[in-house]
Amino acid sequence: MKNNSNQSLAIPHFSLSAMPAILGWMRRLGQYTVLASIALLFIGPFLWLLSTALKSGSENIFQYPPDLIPDEPTLSNFARVFEAVPFLTYFFNSALVAALAVSCNLLFCSLAAYPLARLKFAGKNALFLLLISTMMLPFQLLMIPLYTIAVNLGLNNSYLGLIVPHACTAFGVFLMRQAFLTIPKQLEESAYIEGLNHWQIWWHIMLPLVKPTLATLAVFTFIGVWGDFLWPLIIMDEQAKFTLPLGVNKLAGTFGKDWRLVAAGAILSIIPTLIVFVFTQRYFISGALKNAVKG
Repeated sequence: MKNNSNQSLAIPHFSLSAMPAILGWMRRLGQYTVLASIALLFIGPFLWLLSTALKSGSENIFQYPPDLIPDEPTLSNFARVFEAVPFLTYFFNSALVAALAVSCNLLFCSLAAYPLARLKFAGKNALFLLLISTMMLPFQLLMIPLYTIAVNLGLNNSYLGLIVPHACTAFGVFLMRQAFLTIPKQLEESAYIEGLNHWQIWWHIMLPLVKPTLATLAVFTFIGVWGDFLWPLIIMDEQAKFTLPLGVNKLAGTFGKDWRLVAAGAILSIIPTLIVFVFTQRYFISGALKNAVKG
């Protein structure tokens, strides 16, 4: 009888000690469920786009509920894209503009952010606040004066006209400034003692220490330039210099009833962005979490 009493008392004691672990497991399960639902919500349109690009002409792409698994998957739609429009030309134009825009943005934004973060001069804080305030202005408000300036400078129908608006951005300056603020001043003081000037400190000390932030800015800039549609539509008239967004739009206009080609062209235009993000993911995440929130 005594043994049964001890055993009955041990069961509740064991259950209570296991409750924190069970609650923690349930909490993680709930978090993963919410995250998986959000991920599925965002990836759903992409899956439908991929499914549409792989469907043959005999399948209904607008049926409800949608069928994400094609009955007769085919890659012929991707081949037809290259036959319908000069897709490789559009791809080369986008790659050239994106590469030059990213390079210019990293260079000019880091140059502008260095004195705002490390040097002392009159009006620095006011200048920084003025720069940050420009981020509240939508591009639609600026495109008319920007177009007027570009035309007066002869930049319309040119690659330079596509690159200049992305060459230096307020967000890029802000991001690089926050990264430079995380670097200890002792390193800069030691460099001064060794005889380095501001240019040498910026190049040999500052930039190597903020590589994650540079990668973050590069990804943001690349995505913005690669997917930009409105500004190339305004500044470009020559089809030979169209970028991929304009090329996909022309594909939709030419074959508006065959959305399989449009979906295939959109998938092809997304692939470079995914590749860039995959190769810079490690630096992108560490830079975004470590430096972007520094006050």
